[in-house]
Amino acid sequence: MQNYNFIQKFLHDLLFSRKFINKSLFEIEKLFFLKKKLINHSQIFITGLPRSGTTSILNFIYSSGEFASLKYSNMPFILSPNISKIFNKKSFEKKERLHLDKITYDLNSPEAFDEVFLSNKIQFIKDELSNYLKLILISENKFKYVSKNNLNYKRIDLLTSLLPNSNFIIPIREPLQQCFSLSIQHKHFCNLQKKNDFIRRYMNYLGHNEFGLDHKPWNNPINFQDLNDINYWLEQWYLFYSKIYKKYQANKNCIFIIYENLSNPNYIRNILKKINLDKNNNLNLNYFKNLNKTIDISFDNEIYQKSIDIYKSINK
Repeated sequence: MQNYNFIQKFLHDLLFSRKFINKSLFEIEKLFFLKKKLINHSQIFITGLPRSGTTSILNFIYSSGEFASLKYSNMPFILSPNISKIFNKKSFEKKERLHLDKITYDLNSPEAFDEVFLSNKIQFIKDELSNYLKLILISENKFKYVSKNNLNYKRIDLLTSLLPNSNFIIPIREPLQQCFSLSIQHKHFCNLQKKNDFIRRYMNYLGHNEFGLDHKPWNNPINFQDLNDINYWLEQWYLFYSKIYKKYQANKNCIFIIYENLSNPNYIRNILKKINLDKNNNLNLNYFKNLNKTIDISFDNEIYQKSIDIYKSINK
């Protein structure tokens, strides 16, 4: 996004700031492409707090070749994945994303774009979600859909009611490691957005307010308000995972995943069984690396200990 030219920026601003254009293209998509009947296979939704391996898990599952997903090549025509193919896009070699976390992407890489659809009114989602997923599946000639959207934790009940065969993968990382990474990314994106306002607009269009100048907390802060304080992120971590684990730990559709265990091939095999991917021999079980580091920083021991207790109860 930082290298977009004037025309590309104008097109993104036009389509995302005026929802009726994207919705009109969506109606055209349905008219021309919704003729193929599809079997209702299960879908996978990866969701939760960022910096817990969500993108790596998305790339890993997508690498199986069994799933369709929204990709960078669909931008900015997110609601019309088939029409987006009409517009020639200049390909580029894989490059590191703005997070500077060694995760690379190109036009064919999957990414978290379906918030553009899911941020619409509830009734629209109920009426059109099945059609929208079919259009994405048709665009890649697949029968399964995988999505990474950190905001879908709010919609687990809604999505389950509409797609009862879906699985929700919820990664969790050692709290200090994850919160330190969140804090670093917040400062990093604040600096980027101050220098380039299009990055700010782009992230807002896609609902990426996890960090940056327009950061939105997952829960109302209680004791820590300062976003430059690691304890703010630790409190957010605790509030988020304590609530979601309490609510969904017994839900058969929800799979809680420990980031630190992803470097263990046996752990990954167990996950693949749960999502019916264990018969796929194309997957590299050594795909993940534990990138945790030594962190020398002061923090509130009480909120950290409460967070560790949640972490340990999930990682049993």
